[in-house]
Amino acid sequence: MKLGRILVTSAWPYIQHVLHLGNLLPILSADVMARYYRLKGHDVLFVSGSDVHGTPIEVEALRQGISPKELTEKNHRKVVDLFKKWAISFDNYTTTESPVHKEFVMNFHRKVFENGYVFTQESELPYCPKCKRFLPDRFVEGECPYCGYKGARGDQCEQCGRLLDPTKLINARCSICGSSPVFRKTIHWYFDLPRFADKLKDYITSNKQFPDNARNFSLKLIEEGLKPRPMTRDSEWGIPAPFEGSKGKTLYVWFENVLGYISATIEYFKVHGDEDGWRKFWFDKDSKILCFIGKDNIPFHTIIFPALLLATHEGYNLPWNVSTNEWLNFGGQKSSKSRKIGIWIDEALEMFPADYWRYTLMVNRPETSDTNFTWKIFLEKVNSDLNDTLGNFIHRTLTFINNYYDGKVPKPGDLDELDKRMLDAVKKYFKEVDEALNGFHIQAATKKVIDLAREGNRYLNEKEPWKTFRSDPESAATTLYVSVQVVKALSVIIEPFMPFASKEIRKCLNLPERLMWEDAVKPLKEGHKIGQAKPIFRKINLSEDDLQEMLEGVRLSMQKISFEEFSKIDMRVGKIINAEKVPGSKNLLKLTIDVGMADPKIAVAGIAKYYRPEDLLNRQIVVVTNLEPKKIFGIESEVMILAAQHGDNVVFIQPEKQIKPGSKVS
Repeated sequence: MKLGRILVTSAWPYIQHVLHLGNLLPILSADVMARYYRLKGHDVLFVSGSDVHGTPIEVEALRQGISPKELTEKNHRKVVDLFKKWAISFDNYTTTESPVHKEFVMNFHRKVFENGYVFTQESELPYCPKCKRFLPDRFVEGECPYCGYKGARGDQCEQCGRLLDPTKLINARCSICGSSPVFRKTIHWYFDLPRFADKLKDYITSNKQFPDNARNFSLKLIEEGLKPRPMTRDSEWGIPAPFEGSKGKTLYVWFENVLGYISATIEYFKVHGDEDGWRKFWFDKDSKILCFIGKDNIPFHTIIFPALLLATHEGYNLPWNVSTNEWLNFGGQKSSKSRKIGIWIDEALEMFPADYWRYTLMVNRPETSDTNFTWKIFLEKVNSDLNDTLGNFIHRTLTFINNYYDGKVPKPGDLDELDKRMLDAVKKYFKEVDEALNGFHIQAATKKVIDLAREGNRYLNEKEPWKTFRSDPESAATTLYVSVQVVKALSVIIEPFMPFASKEIRKCLNLPERLMWEDAVKPLKEGHKIGQAKPIFRKINLSEDDLQEMLEGVRLSMQKISFEEFSKIDMRVGKIINAEKVPGSKNLLKLTIDVGMADPKIAVAGIAKYYRPEDLLNRQIVVVTNLEPKKIFGIESEVMILAAQHGDNVVFIQPEKQIKPGSKVS
């Protein structure tokens, strides 16, 4: 389907913490599509921002002992910088504290109120006597009344996805102090959502491009019966409720953050001196609104947001598609900062280039069911797909042209069947990637890119230009001419997924950085001078255990501690009195170490690749003795050895001269 003007949006992330890879999925998906539509020549605007209001922010700020404003300003700066490093191509990434956003939201809700869709109601809400405050949404936790999930929050159950009322939670407790709340009466403003049930049902049913998970979940909620939703809450942090008599109340976050898609568009055009430019995206009927979200955000984007737009009576465009990804889990578990489950986007970039992660996440994008991230999958995708398939084909082709054709695209001879089949494959895969992206099947499109490179490698292996260069020079020239056309096509169609690699391939091809989608199938002319070939990707020569250790090392290196905290670390000289391999592990050694105490201590260390057990006896090293014990491969590791690593070179930190075991290091 031909699309005109396109507004691409991604869910506004809460930024009480830096995002993890699962949080990044809808943002990265939106970036892939924004880049694709720009390549196609559409008028594209890509907007989002940091959701700095809401109870998750307040809860974390309370835990850290700082103000929500201080917390969110610090984290917003971090994520803006990280998104640049991830090559997320936002046209405007803003914040819900933006003056433009706050003004727009209050005016918007005044309009909804004037149209008769807002009413007041006295409610009994949970109140914590110990914290001396009402407990809106995430300030109260308990058991979901629908599915029994014990970690449900007062706004939504993340297990079954249902919208919740904090008063309905079973065994409710304050998320700050753990106390059981009492119930007190308070006045709140409600949005009359049931009045839009029929229009919403028609809207969702008629949008054939909606993914099944979004459509089915939304229709089920409507069939069960929509209920009025509270628009205000008793909180100081947020946008003041704009209704008469609502002093001291703020807008519930889900009644203001979804409006950020509009305010971010307005802000973009204000900055660029076009006050009314935003209206083209939100009111012209040839414009399309695309939302990319995680499945927990479905009801807010398919029901609440469209209902709010309808409530203005102003003719806003409703979201044309709400592309919804399922969960990305880690070892079958959801990401948890406190339990150190998952990978955070700053940690990932400390380990490997952004394109390695971008590709792995998109080729495994959870589109119809939850998926697991594992180091095994990551290694397979980087080493097999990127390095051995895509990178290898590009490097083989360009190196051959550099070495045997003076860096110039050779003149082809007559094409044989293999040559024609390869050039036809370029057009075939180009069309298939295009169709997959048009249908929002990002995972399938990503796989097709590697399939084309795989065809290229197969073609080279069958044609063997390293042999025919002398026996049949015309055939070799034709082979390299055809192969470089494949490389050019790849440089274009990988751009939405791997923009850094795309840029590097273009440099190697001596092509402009900016190409359009159709340029993928326009051939490079004979005689075109290419640049010097260089590896685009590199193999990761590490095991799964090595990668997990690497991640843990990155986490340690990124943690900042005070001098007072550092002074609590007890480092001592230890003497290794026994060393043995850990059964079942290739990397681990069990070391028994004399640290000057009554009993020797055990350390389990991943050093078996670098040291033989017999070489470690009687060696003096430095150890940390006051860490909490940790079980590794069923063995309790009581102390941690200190070592330095550079590449494959690992060395112990050890005293310059022999000294009594147990001597303190300071």
